[in-house]
Amino acid sequence: MSFARRLENVVLTLLTFSAALVWIFPLYWGFVTSLRSDNNVAGNMSLLPDEFQLGAYVNAIFNTRLLTWYVNSIGTAAIVTVSVLLISMLCAYALSQIRFPGRRLLYGIVLASFMVPAQTLVVTQFILMKNLNLINTWAGIILPQLITPIVIIVYKQFFDSVPKEMREAVVLDGGGEYTILFKVYLPLNWGITTALAIVTFITVWNAFFWPFLVITSENMMTIPVGITQVNDTFGIVYARLMAIAMLAALPVIIAYVVFQRRVTEAIMISSGVKG
Repeated sequence: MSFARRLENVVLTLLTFSAALVWIFPLYWGFVTSLRSDNNVAGNMSLLPDEFQLGAYVNAIFNTRLLTWYVNSIGTAAIVTVSVLLISMLCAYALSQIRFPGRRLLYGIVLASFMVPAQTLVVTQFILMKNLNLINTWAGIILPQLITPIVIIVYKQFFDSVPKEMREAVVLDGGGEYTILFKVYLPLNWGITTALAIVTFITVWNAFFWPFLVITSENMMTIPVGITQVNDTFGIVYARLMAIAMLAALPVIIAYVVFQRRVTEAIMISSGVKG
């Protein structure tokens, strides 16, 4: 290996390590802060843990509605994930494998939806949810988050890549569209489905803006919105705030660590589609 090549590898390694430190520092600082007492947080700027108190975590679990927020976040994220995958898969299969009038136009509309920022739909979505009496309900959180054209496009690309001979063989054996999709195509793309499910779940779990608008009842809040109520209730108490933030991030961190390869795969797939 030439000297220039080795130097390039060293530089890239240092840059990667520096980027990792920049990314992980807020998480580390939040964890260290959550282990301190409220009285010691403001006056202590040490980067190293100098206290090990779990009072902030005990307070977050027993004196807030954290468990209720967990249930709301898990419930809404799970329903959105399953619904998005099922709806997108059916839509993509129809666009890819079934010939019907307006198919190209419909797919063009799906592609064009990328040019519409999600924020531009917030007002109309909020008015619609209000007219349907879905404010402060799970349905009000879930329905607007079912619009995910990227999942449709990823699935369609996969269905387009499946050899036509496989479909023809199933049809000759008497299999219908249900058999082709769920018993042939779906087992072939479990990897893609798993990756998309993980990324969709994490995205919905971290969603703040829309749940913040549509939910005003503390019992119906998700974790990202509930954190703001901890701050409002107790004032600026950084240890408690960081403790509940760490507890809120814990499922996402675990999911990413366990399914890191799948998450990376899904990000690469979606990036390739957008590119």
